[in-house]
Amino acid sequence: MEIAAVRGYALSSPIDPVQERPFHGGVRRLRKRDVVLVVVETRDGLRGIATAGASSSAMTEYFEGDSQGTFADVVEGPVADALEGETIDEIAAAHDLLRGSDVPDGDLIEAISAIDVALYDIAGKRRGAPVYELLADEYDSTPTTELDLYASAGMYMEPDGYVEQAQVLEELGFFGYKYRPGIGPEGDRETVERLAEGVDDIEIMLDVHTWWKLREGYDRETVRDLVVHADEHDAYWIEEPVEPDDHEGYVDLAATGAPLAGGESEESAAGLVALGETGAVDFLQGDVRHHEGFTGCREAVELCAGRDDLEFVPHNFGTWIGLAANAHLVAAAPEATLVEYPVFEDDPLFDTEVDPGMYPFDLAFDLIEGQPDITGGVLSVSDEPGLGVELNEDVIEQYPFRDGPWTEFHYDDA
Repeated sequence: MEIAAVRGYALSSPIDPVQERPFHGGVRRLRKRDVVLVVVETRDGLRGIATAGASSSAMTEYFEGDSQGTFADVVEGPVADALEGETIDEIAAAHDLLRGSDVPDGDLIEAISAIDVALYDIAGKRRGAPVYELLADEYDSTPTTELDLYASAGMYMEPDGYVEQAQVLEELGFFGYKYRPGIGPEGDRETVERLAEGVDDIEIMLDVHTWWKLREGYDRETVRDLVVHADEHDAYWIEEPVEPDDHEGYVDLAATGAPLAGGESEESAAGLVALGETGAVDFLQGDVRHHEGFTGCREAVELCAGRDDLEFVPHNFGTWIGLAANAHLVAAAPEATLVEYPVFEDDPLFDTEVDPGMYPFDLAFDLIEGQPDITGGVLSVSDEPGLGVELNEDVIEQYPFRDGPWTEFHYDDA
């Protein structure tokens, strides 16, 4: 395929008014959610799309001072310079071109990831096949296109609020309910206990990245006690209980026997695999948007294949385009069947008395025409060519970019 154009559009979905979420020792402010839409066009008129955005629980989303607008400029600058006019026979060749380009080091993996996804979208359209079929050929696997979803919601609230959300999502048929504790050690213990009592079939998952961000109250001993406590109450997993690069910390906590998850904040595909190779996590959370696309995630998927002690479950905390991309990966990956579904306010797929969403993110839904096929907590992956989603181009005008970080942590002692 000959690349004719590479475009990047920085978009913002405002949270208005700004939401404040008190946690133990501070408050988190939610101002907006940002997305960089990446569009790649070929000389023969095919178009591939991908998204880049809030990258991980490590809160590097705003590139340590640079904004998502800066990243969009990188896409239209050195990324486009490296690719436009080039003929790409193998998608991995685009990785090499970008690594040899002037793309800043801090943006390189994000750029490779978005371009890889967009090129797979094009490759599927050229062949007239969904991306999962292309990947299944690479994995020599039989695709599974009916995928269980776990709901990712629950951010810093009283225990009753978590229970109410979990019960709504259980009614909707989701496999699991993942929530974000951090309201204080005692409050976190109570939440686990209340959830264990308050739901029947839905699995409970803790995304505990706040614990290692807090300055008081969550020392190593406290974290270890909370991990054990969650395990004693049948938590399906405890996610990111230590800082992403603290692989020794993962190993230490794994000795408790508690099921651990991690990997979304690894800065590269190689780092993701390295975490999996420690033997400390039971669930490895790669993401095509952050770990060098489908190409970069392949080694992590293959590391998990055929094992009872390590399962590939992708991180997915963005838009319906990101959902589609990670779902294609899981559909093709041997033995993988579970996908993260972030629950935002006013989700058009839900009609419930209680809104289980974390906060507004209208752009997450509006980026595509139509809706994903989700019934009873199960996603049916589209068999249309490429990613199987059609871009809603109106969003480029409807969601102008707003500069600044999308979220901020403010501490009481600051």
